[in-house]
Amino acid sequence: MKISVLQQMYKDVLAGVPLAKESHHYTSLLNLCIEQALERDESCDGMHLPSPNGGVGSHQDTGMSDVVVPTTDDLSNSFANMNPAFCPREVMLLQLTLMKMMVVKAESQETELNARQKYCEILGLLLKEAKIDSKLICLLSSCDQLLSHMASKSLSSLLYFQLKEENALNATWLTFSLKTLSGFPVHTRVAECLWTLTTLIKDIVKEKVLPKAGILMRLLAPLDAVLEGFYDSILFHHFDSHHYTSPYSEAANNLISFIDLLEALLASRIEVELPLRCQRVLFLKVSYVLNLIGSSVHYLIKKNFIMLLKKCVLYKSREDAKRGSTFLQNPPLYEDMLALSNTVLQVVNLTWLSQIPLSGKSSWFGGSEASPGGDTQGGSDQTVLRALSLIVLKALEFKCQNSATEAEIKEDFQSSMSQLLIFWRSHLKSSLQSHPVVHHCEWLSLIFIEQDDDMWEAARALLLIYLKIERLVHDAADNLSQKEEETWNSLTHTNGYNPHCVFLFFLEKIAFDSTVLLDFLISSETCFLEYLVRYLKLLRKDWHRFVEVCNHFDTKHGTFQSISSVKPPHQEKQSSMTDESLQNACCEPEPQILVSLASSHGSLVFTTGQGDNEVAESNQSDSLVCTDSTSVLGSLQSLVNYDSSEDSELESDGKECLVPTKQVPLNNESERRIRETGCSHIDDKWNTLKSEVLPLKQKGSNTSSCLTCTVSSDNIIPLRIMLHKATQCLEELQKAISRLQSRNLFPYNPSPLLKLLSHIEEISKNVNLQ
Repeated sequence: MKISVLQQMYKDVLAGVPLAKESHHYTSLLNLCIEQALERDESCDGMHLPSPNGGVGSHQDTGMSDVVVPTTDDLSNSFANMNPAFCPREVMLLQLTLMKMMVVKAESQETELNARQKYCEILGLLLKEAKIDSKLICLLSSCDQLLSHMASKSLSSLLYFQLKEENALNATWLTFSLKTLSGFPVHTRVAECLWTLTTLIKDIVKEKVLPKAGILMRLLAPLDAVLEGFYDSILFHHFDSHHYTSPYSEAANNLISFIDLLEALLASRIEVELPLRCQRVLFLKVSYVLNLIGSSVHYLIKKNFIMLLKKCVLYKSREDAKRGSTFLQNPPLYEDMLALSNTVLQVVNLTWLSQIPLSGKSSWFGGSEASPGGDTQGGSDQTVLRALSLIVLKALEFKCQNSATEAEIKEDFQSSMSQLLIFWRSHLKSSLQSHPVVHHCEWLSLIFIEQDDDMWEAARALLLIYLKIERLVHDAADNLSQKEEETWNSLTHTNGYNPHCVFLFFLEKIAFDSTVLLDFLISSETCFLEYLVRYLKLLRKDWHRFVEVCNHFDTKHGTFQSISSVKPPHQEKQSSMTDESLQNACCEPEPQILVSLASSHGSLVFTTGQGDNEVAESNQSDSLVCTDSTSVLGSLQSLVNYDSSEDSELESDGKECLVPTKQVPLNNESERRIRETGCSHIDDKWNTLKSEVLPLKQKGSNTSSCLTCTVSSDNIIPLRIMLHKATQCLEELQKAISRLQSRNLFPYNPSPLLKLLSHIEEISKNVNLQ
């Protein structure tokens, strides 16, 4: 029987052994008999799912009623032991699986040469003589969803094989795709066509050997115009129709499939020097997507588009890192990011954010209920909340970086930040009713504390905005008056982007645990390294402002309020120093100051006045090049330019930079050693802090109780607990990095970073001696 021969062929291909018989024999075995599938489709109506027993009408074996058809996951494992009496549907599934397997084996260098040649010969005969491409295209429209899905997978594999081997795009499939996409919306069934194209693009992008640019151009150039037209057709709709309220409708399926294609196109443009129009259309016509997100379309579709836009705003650093060039040397990307940023900020200023309801329930394996014990933080989808926030912040960053004057920045920035602050407050309202946030700079750590990579992208964006505006402010007036400095400083707090506040609130959330910072530094998943370098360079020039902000944390208005109990992202690694933090600092008219210390799970906030003098002139250089968070460790030479500051001679001679001299595999054992080495000194330093700041700490009290101390008012040096904790955290980080470097455990050369940290330590000690 045919099935038994196919089973033997499956075993041989799986083992990668040469096939014994002539190629035409195997071609005939793999040739699809789609008439049976089409007959079955004629009897289908409504929403069709694969029959549990498969089969086609009269072709169904009556003795097979109790046979359980394998699922997709275990299909390949069960084919070799398949019952010879299986029905035609299972025969067809086995044929489709074999086609895909043969393509994989033919491309693998591990397969024997003569076996690979045999597979290539069979695949060539299938395409040229059996016209298997036409049959697979017909099978795409099958109402049997499993057959349609497998046909799409096999077709994309054969198309990819033909592109690689013959350097040509399949004409039959190209005609089908052009007709299908250009016929929308008259002909609504386009998802299957989009699946095949998406899979094909992803296969090309994943290829490690081929010159991807040429193959992508051969694939996409003929489809370029029709894909842009399809973008307009499918997104320029009124999405209040009931067809878009369910994720299972054909209209919703088309949209979700199109999102996957747009994501593949976004990933593919990094491979070509000059992207095609279809690879840029999402940036240039992002208003269509923004309108859809604000419509009544199903929440799943909105969420997918929001996550896609997040990838767009993070795309610039990925492309810069890959090409090793500055952003302005890539005009198409510059134009695309400018168009996207302008459009996003335009709709945000029109209260677009308030039109987006965030679902309180996340999908769990297809369900709508949150996991037991899950924290929904006020009923809003935190993933989407962070994504929308990051989209706005990155758009603001790009707009500010490409504005020449303060006036060009001021209006958009203040308007967008006010809308973003309202958006944050509304979606965290229920969780913060008892402890309202009274300082805007804290919102960043509250929103992003559970997602490290997003948090540091957002923090870097705010830091770059601050540096640009500060430079423009001081360029406009060489010597700012005290009132002008106070006004500028007040605006940084009001709009929530004062870099010292942002950094201190974050340190507070992680209880000043330097091992958390160390984890971020050795991670390739965040841009924390670049953020920290930029911030330390600002800090050494802006030390007095940093001290004043720390003093505000300690003494501003005499009272601090605990506002949240956000768990730090690395709570399991916190040392004994995390057990205590400042909660209340009350200024009394009596000759003594009472300081209360409580659990570190609380967070500190303060209210800033409009006239606070917290700033002085600073001229921070902003010549560092942005890089992707996923390639920080691999592209650090272009990431940090330590010669850009005025005191670069204090750091290096210009030749030393953060480059990976020796990559250390960060497996579980090495991470454990890093942590143990990095935090071995924390207990001693915390004891030092307690002895200096809390000399009258009550003996025998546990860490959960309030600790009190009395400090004499005769001491002219004010309490600087926040300053002490922050500088001590940086000092611990410096020593941990030094220990790791001495043992050759750090994944790159941290010498320039250590010099920056040493400089900060020196400044801190000099100030304490004065």
